[in-house]
Amino acid sequence: MSPVDLLPLHLGSKAQGTVRVPGSKSLSNRLLLLAAVASGETTLTHLLDSDDIQRMRDALAALGVETESREAGLWVRGAGRRLRAPSAEALHLHLGNAGTAMRPLTALLAHGEGTFILDGDPRMRERPLGPLVDALRTLGADITYLGTEGYPPLKIEGRPLAGGAVLIDGTLSSQFVTALMMLAPQLPGGLTIHREGELVSDPYLEITRRCLAHFGAASAWPEPRTLTVPEAPLVAPGYLPVEGDASSASYFLALGALAGGPVRVTGVGQDSMQGDVAFLEVLAQAGAVTRSGPDWLETEGGTLRGVDVDLSAIPDAAMTLGVVALFAQGRTRIRGVANWRVKETDRIAAMATELRKLGAAVKEHSDGITVTPPEALRPAQIATYDDHRIAMCFSLAAIGGTEVVIEDPACVRKTYPAYFTDFIQLFD
Repeated sequence: MSPVDLLPLHLGSKAQGTVRVPGSKSLSNRLLLLAAVASGETTLTHLLDSDDIQRMRDALAALGVETESREAGLWVRGAGRRLRAPSAEALHLHLGNAGTAMRPLTALLAHGEGTFILDGDPRMRERPLGPLVDALRTLGADITYLGTEGYPPLKIEGRPLAGGAVLIDGTLSSQFVTALMMLAPQLPGGLTIHREGELVSDPYLEITRRCLAHFGAASAWPEPRTLTVPEAPLVAPGYLPVEGDASSASYFLALGALAGGPVRVTGVGQDSMQGDVAFLEVLAQAGAVTRSGPDWLETEGGTLRGVDVDLSAIPDAAMTLGVVALFAQGRTRIRGVANWRVKETDRIAAMATELRKLGAAVKEHSDGITVTPPEALRPAQIATYDDHRIAMCFSLAAIGGTEVVIEDPACVRKTYPAYFTDFIQLFD
């Protein structure tokens, strides 16, 4: 591994300051796709500029959707219709490892016009799509697996789909349900989506509901396992700001708790639609001093203790707690994150492996991990598995002078290209 692929971190024990996190990945790709199919023009301000968003932008460009970077933000001229291939030939779309592009595009292109091939990088070919494809087929979709059954790549023959009721297993990913919600307004009569299996990441479905509302599509949640999204014309809202990413905020909030602080994150606050703002409550439960306002969150250090928490609603921020556990008194048990197994990497195995390098005792469970901190951290070289969140959360392990080397730090370009610059500048 060359020196450019390694980032040695030698950090102090005191950090404070303010950072504005980039736009939310979840919001950016949802709003981009809705703007593309709506009638009219939308300008998205504070849109995230990262690999995952570029994958969606490239796909929309290939589909003939007009976009333009302007001083005010990204301008999008909506198609006002079903998405279509530009010619009779199959349109190949390579979506990297962007689940927030692959899942909803699968749904909207199944209802599109033309032939589409959706593929991704090797890890994306290991990330399941079966429950979504099964649900779409019940609505009339023509989708063929070109490799392993249940996984990309896919061949989609676009055709008008039926509305009505659909059953889906949302255990593995809330993105399957989000994809159906984003498709629903285009279908005759809309959709009633019945979920079976364990309910995971419900706050992400609330994000989708609010995104649809910006474009004039109502939705309802009459009971925990049922969502209704009526047929409705999607209308561009004009200017639309994108909140800062609450998952990215978790690293800086943890930093304030571990390194004295205060550390304030702006661009996302207590009024956020993102579920990961609840990580502030988890830190408070662990002993940190926390404060919040409409557009900001803040932490200061305290005596941290281990906690036993179900973080099924905020699985991305749960990774940050895994590293915070290194500095807490007593064991930390993270529950409800079985879907870590099918993220950018197998995050249960990856978190356990890298925490052990630092001296922690870690037990893997089917739905999470238990972390017992070491008496003293050991220097370590952290493998990142091409997973942006592994790289970012393990930067926290370098607090207090422990030598930590991050492999492939550039993997953070998936969601936060300037992360390490913003992180390091908060230290004295």
